[in-house]
Amino acid sequence: MIPGKHRPGSPLAQQQIADLLGRGLALHQAGNLPQARETYRFALSLDPRQPDALHLLGVSFLTEHPGEAEQLIRQAIAASPRNPLYLANLGVALRNQHKFDDALAMFDKALRRKSDYWEAHFHRALTLLAMGRTEEALTALGRAIAHNPDHVGALKYRADILSDLDRFDAALADYDRVIKIMPGHAAALNNRGIVLLRLLRAEAALADFDAAIALEPRSPEIANSRGSALRAVGRLDDALAEFDRAAALKPDFVDAIVNRGSVLQDLARYDEALAAYAQAQRINPDHALAHWNDATLRLLTGDYARGFAEAEWQRKVPALGIVTPNFAQPLWLGESSLEGKTILVHADLGFGDTIHFARYIPMLAARGARVIARVQAALRKLIGTMEGVSLCIDKSAPLPEFDLHCPLSSLPLAFGTTLESIPAAVPYLTAPELPETWRERFGNDERMKIGLVWSGNATHSNDRNRSIRAELLAPLLARNAVFVGLQTEVRPHDRAALGERDNLILAGPSFADFSDTAAVVAALDLVITVDTSAAHLAGALGRPVWLLLPHVPDWRWLLDREDSPWYPTARLFRQDAGRDWSTVIARVDHALIEEFPTTS
Repeated sequence: MIPGKHRPGSPLAQQQIADLLGRGLALHQAGNLPQARETYRFALSLDPRQPDALHLLGVSFLTEHPGEAEQLIRQAIAASPRNPLYLANLGVALRNQHKFDDALAMFDKALRRKSDYWEAHFHRALTLLAMGRTEEALTALGRAIAHNPDHVGALKYRADILSDLDRFDAALADYDRVIKIMPGHAAALNNRGIVLLRLLRAEAALADFDAAIALEPRSPEIANSRGSALRAVGRLDDALAEFDRAAALKPDFVDAIVNRGSVLQDLARYDEALAAYAQAQRINPDHALAHWNDATLRLLTGDYARGFAEAEWQRKVPALGIVTPNFAQPLWLGESSLEGKTILVHADLGFGDTIHFARYIPMLAARGARVIARVQAALRKLIGTMEGVSLCIDKSAPLPEFDLHCPLSSLPLAFGTTLESIPAAVPYLTAPELPETWRERFGNDERMKIGLVWSGNATHSNDRNRSIRAELLAPLLARNAVFVGLQTEVRPHDRAALGERDNLILAGPSFADFSDTAAVVAALDLVITVDTSAAHLAGALGRPVWLLLPHVPDWRWLLDREDSPWYPTARLFRQDAGRDWSTVIARVDHALIEEFPTTS
């Protein structure tokens, strides 16, 4: 007998194999796969059918050579067919070869042997996730966590999935558990910060990103996240520096380059912003957000030809949440005759956008089309009265037959709109008759009646820039006029700041839809509003509207002008580089006294 080598199956041989497997496993766990494999093979030279040696050698190939791993683990199972560990790792080998159904069958077999085998539940979840069966993957992760409540990997996977599904509260709960178990988990801190940022809790998000960057200071992804939070809290110069750092750490990091362009645009450094978007597109020509940001900036500067063409990329930007219906009928973008055709135009953005782009509907009818408008329920009655609308339905209604379709926001492109060809005739919306209750209320007061909107949707991504705190309105509310609050939501701190005023009527909360709002707006002498749907409604009704704009406004208001080519009755009051709303209110107050002396 060769010294050190024993007869297979003998106690000495079994001990030698056990020692070899222990040594190999230590090498394996230390990441030294070549020596681990050599050790496993030496064990197999002592007993070629030794199942643990076959299994461990197979596991060492799971990532690099899953096919070889499958063959070795199958040999281990042949020798020991009821071992759930072998079955589960065979499932991993099959999954790594995209044999998903076979992998699931193997995990299920392992779980029949050991129902509380959390690793099998975990890997089953990853397989379901790879198959796109997200809800089943969440259930499997839940079972893994139930059997191992402190498993960081399962908790983080579940949190990431919940975040992607916009189930933010549940995602935050799992991230909190991960960070409690492992306070130094930089990825969990980063991802929790991203959820907080999406919930508009920017300061809390920034704290997470600060903690994450302290743990991994050279992570370009965390630097990019931190830059987004800095931008959200208005620290634009710091945000720019952070995006620059992210791009320096990873020169082809397109997201950071696009975000850098966004901050440059916020800073009104428009040429540099365009250069950043162009750089991003050179690296990734299909980066939708780079195209969309480029589009908004070109539209803002009046380059409508390129801007409206680039704007079609918005439908591929997940963050915008635009749902593009999958119609069988062809998309119409102006290339074919509409004579005798039925075209469906459908709202694809917000209320203000629907009102803004509805101006094109009569032009479709003028080309011989029968126009069906599919809009938000709150706008259905109002848009349904427009010239050229044959039928108006809301988004929940069954679709009638039609030949062609076009999103409302694509109509400027379809009609080749330029600054000189904007269809600006107003009114193109007609308000219903003012209800008797409002007629009596307005008729008994001879003072000037002014509609007022100082804030929009609190969840709007640009709310921090476009909304005004109610206390800043004090100079206006001191004027000799009746002010009618048109916004449907009044935030608690604004309600407290406004207090009880005999010249302020908060009408908006009583409006059922935009027809109600339109009836009141049509009876007003003037509307003063921030950039919300009320501005578009007043403009479309042909009513005088004074629009209060941030320093870098939405694209349709262009730059450095006090009028709007879209709404002839609009007057624009812009923030200067100081971004101070109080100076804007002061100019509005002065204009009010100057143009309407009775308000002084």
